Amino acid sequence: MIELKAGRLRCELAPELGGCIAGLWLDALPVLRSTPAAQLDSGRQSGCYPLVPFSNRIGQATLVWQGTQHPLVRNDGDEPHAIHGVGWQRPWTVLDSDGASAMLAYEHAPDAAWPFAFDCSHTLRLSPEGLELTLALTNQAQQPAPAGLGWHPYFPKRPASRIAFRAGGRWEMGPDKLPTVRRVSGGLEADCAVLDVDHCYDGWNGQAQLRDEALQVRLTSSLARLVVFTNASRDFVAIEPVSHVNNAVHLYAAGAAAADLGLRVLQPGESMMAQMTLAVEAA
Repeated sequence: MIELKAGRLRCELAPELGGCIAGLWLDALPVLRSTPAAQLDSGRQSGCYPLVPFSNRIGQATLVWQGTQHPLVRNDGDEPHAIHGVGWQRPWTVLDSDGASAMLAYEHAPDAAWPFAFDCSHTLRLSPEGLELTLALTNQAQQPAPAGLGWHPYFPKRPASRIAFRAGGRWEMGPDKLPTVRRVSGGLEADCAVLDVDHCYDGWNGQAQLRDEALQVRLTSSLARLVVFTNASRDFVAIEPVSHVNNAVHLYAAGAAAADLGLRVLQPGESMMAQMTLAVEAA
């Protein structure tokens, strides 16, 4: 476990559990869904974890790339798809750490979960105002490879929680939890208690707010897509900055343009980077 402190904010990291953020607190109040790192069994239970080298789902856990079909691992229980990449289920190495910052790294060798080699770094800096995160990924394969980055933060759904952000479009979801069609959407401004959503928004301006009677969190990111997930049965709201649309590799194989999907095709040795900041204020 790594503990970061700055002002009234405290953050615990669990590098061995997918490089996850176990918790982020303002004094004793959870900013993210927060559990002491020592009590976690997996990164899936944490407050936030990095999404590498793809976000959300790859349909039926099968990657079709440059004419070759690669079976992937169904890596989340009964989920029929590959989900959230591989980094969240692998141990990360601590490259550097001090009282307010840390740098983690993960090196991936080709395996059944992902057939392309890559390495990734995750830098986290805590200040009295909030948490800054930077992800960077480099293609270490000998061929062009698809790549994506993102984060999966979970925020507590407290009384009077409201979410607000602007976007250009929303991808509708089929019963298989895969995107079907893009529709024009201005984003969201809603009470989280009545919200039922599991969609990827694109044309996002990189800003989102979540506020309740106790806290205001302002999320900003260099990424242009946002996945939002919650419903009445959940005590959290997932607000996930991501680089590409859900199931982007299949949509790309079906003829959609990589740029429209946000899918990066990295040449050998090429890198991509993403940033996210969580600015925290007491109400």
